[in-house]
Formats: sequence, structure tokens, C-alpha cells
Amino acid sequence: MYTPNQYKNEDQEAIRTFLRENSFGILINQTHGKLCATHIPIELEVNADGKEILQGHLSKLNPQAEGFAENDQVLAVFSGPHAYISSSWYDHENVPTWNYIAVHVYGRIKIVDEESTIESLTKLVDKYEANSECPVRVENLSAKTMREARGIFGFEIEIDEIQPTKKLSQNRDDHNYKNIISELEKTENPQAIAVAKEMSKCRK
Repeated sequence: MYTPNQYKNEDQEAIRTFLRENSFGILINQTHGKLCATHIPIELEVNADGKEILQGHLSKLNPQAEGFAENDQVLAVFSGPHAYISSSWYDHENVPTWNYIAVHVYGRIKIVDEESTIESLTKLVDKYEANSECPVRVENLSAKTMREARGIFGFEIEIDEIQPTKKLSQNRDDHNYKNIISELEKTENPQAIAVAKEMSKCRK
């Protein structure tokens, strides 16, 4: 991912937090000479060796998986808040732009066994059921329901490279920076307001 130096995010803990909070990503690979992509939850985890990995699962009917054996290189894309930035918000003439936060993770994928698949599925469900009034737990599901899990396979991605971008008008002076935040807040758009909050964190 092309990222000018001023927009690179070097805060490793912030990157981890971002991946955990924005884990619905896009898994991209090449299958039979064609680019394939699937929108799925992809979770940042730590394996038995203490290495950070990505975990997820796919339907066994998804043809994307046919490419994993011949080429295990994959790209996982994670997107955060984004918003249009009007150049009318500056005190000088300039071009409009877009502010956003995103992380690209490159790595090598491998299929895991059924036990590991159920384990990662259990973690995923527990994470998103945590605030439910009547949380679903994988271990409490009937054998009939769990048979549906045979229709998926789990995977792990060994991380080779992480490319984080945090483009939040860092190239603007304080006056214009504060005005961008103010204008974003006026939009009442949830994405724009989220960008404004991130900008406020970056520059007090």
C-alpha cells in the first residue's frame, strides 16, 4: 500500500488495537490466475509459539480456497473510519481529499484441522456475544447445529508484513487542522465524526 511517510502509523500497540476493533476484513489471493476476495472476520491472535497470526474461516464451497495450495501468499485488508475532506474548509485554495485509517497485512495462509477450526470459531463467537443478554456459546450448541460447522474450514495466516496508514490531515497547520475537525463534526455523519475523534487524539 502506498503510504507517504507522514501518514505511516508506527505505533505497534495502536495497530494491534485497530486490527482487533476492525476485524471484519477482506481476504485477497490469486486463484487460477484470477484475483479473489472474500469479506470475513479475520482475528489477530497469538499462536502456541507466541507469534502474532491472523485467524479466520471460509466456506468449503468458496472457490477462493482452491488457490491456497498453489500459492499461499495472501493479503488481508482492514478498513477503519473514513471521510471526505472538502478544500472549502481550508483558509487557502487547495484540492479536496479523503481521510482514512487502514491496515494491509501480507502473509502466508495455511488450512488448519477441524479441532483448531472449532477453537477459533469459539473464540470468535465469545468475542461478539460478550455483550448479549443471552449469549450464544459454541459448546452449548446441539450436535445437529454443530454439523453445520463441517461446512467451513479454518485458516491461519503467518504475518510477513504489516502496512498501516493513518491519513488524518497531518500535513495541515493547526488552524486548518482544527477547522477540519469542526467541519467533520458538523456533518453528523458517523464516519466523519469517527475521523474527527481520531484527529483529535493525534493533535491536542
